[in-house]
Amino acid sequence: MAKVPAEKIILGIDPGTTVMGYGIIEAKGKTPVMLAMGVLELSKYSDHYLKLQKIFERVVSLIDYYHPDELAIEAPFYGKNVQSMLKLGRAQGVAMAAALSRSLPIFEYAPLRIKQAITGRGNASKEQVALFLQQYLKLQEMPKYLDATDGLAAAVCHFFQKQNLVSSGGAKSWKEFMRQNPGRVK
Repeated sequence: MAKVPAEKIILGIDPGTTVMGYGIIEAKGKTPVMLAMGVLELSKYSDHYLKLQKIFERVVSLIDYYHPDELAIEAPFYGKNVQSMLKLGRAQGVAMAAALSRSLPIFEYAPLRIKQAITGRGNASKEQVALFLQQYLKLQEMPKYLDATDGLAAAVCHFFQKQNLVSSGGAKSWKEFMRQNPGRVK
């Protein structure tokens, strides 16, 4: 019998310098409950350093309001545009620094790992991830920006990861996985 993880609040972040997505879940038993989801729109700021300041302030305010136990953040992926990668890395670093300023443990997940944890496929689209989360968490409506569901996906991925760490062992086959995880298989 799998041990049920203790109640926890997890803040998930999808870093970005144009739009930063976030999602907050409360892990109660085997199914998380969404507490909040949203975005920080940064396109209205032309100064890159001001964007970083706004990211820091927003992450700190989310932490101070929701008191999460852990931060799950999407790690930058490798891309061809070095400038974009540098800006994304800075956004992630600032969000992590905000969490560290509040002594929050940080867990990084590659985009492929998050998609795989949520949909079972590492090459899933943002829309597929959002649709799964809408069904799984019984969300009433989809957000304007899918960056919000990407932030939520990081938190849910971390929840699934923690759940697997306390379970009595991984599934040996797809059939066993479906039996052990009926709520994740649609």
